[in-house]
Amino acid sequence: MTETLLKINGITKYYGNKCALNGVTLTINKGRIIGLLGPNGSGKTTLIKLVMGLLTPDQGELSVLGHPIGIESKASISYLPDRTYLNESMRVKDIIDYFVDFYSDFDPHRAYNMLGALNINAYDKLKTMSKGTKEKVQLVLVMSRRAALYILDEPIAGVDPAARDYIINTILQNYDETASIIISTHLITDIENILDDVIFIKEGQINMSCTVDELREKEGKSVDATFREVFRC
Repeated sequence: MTETLLKINGITKYYGNKCALNGVTLTINKGRIIGLLGPNGSGKTTLIKLVMGLLTPDQGELSVLGHPIGIESKASISYLPDRTYLNESMRVKDIIDYFVDFYSDFDPHRAYNMLGALNINAYDKLKTMSKGTKEKVQLVLVMSRRAALYILDEPIAGVDPAARDYIINTILQNYDETASIIISTHLITDIENILDDVIFIKEGQINMSCTVDELREKEGKSVDATFREVFRC
């Protein structure tokens, strides 16, 4: 039986007089990998921040595993923002120790295994690393939690093309199959083959929400080609 993980009902959000989201309604089920796709300014980041409890909706309701957005919902979500938030003077090992103390579901063995696979030295300080390596460290930290929902905002934007497949494999190999992953990205061709569902968001409204198979059957095109047609890019 399909189980609901995230429920979004009639969400509207304004920034002053600008409507960032307008009556968005969505249901995310367990065990899915979802692409949240749209151009800059479409409302993707606002939607993510509402789910994370970083913003409050002007109208509508959100819940995770039946819990309204709050302490219980946040404990079920592992979030990768599109900007670094880590202290660059710290060693990776020290950051892992901090995450172990802070998150009860953090698995340090998983973290060290991923660091080894990505050839990252846990004793190095963040400030000595390239931008791409820092983003890999952030991804390792996020995927080392045993969360119900992973939200990844532009997880492969700052890394070179050769590393993208490796990072995508890292994502796939390090989450529980009953969990779901929401990936917000502009690099659709790099993630298309791993997606179960897609959500197209345009000017604060859901333009399309369906499985990848439904999209290909209906449109006769790839996700990337359909996206380019919808958004004329």
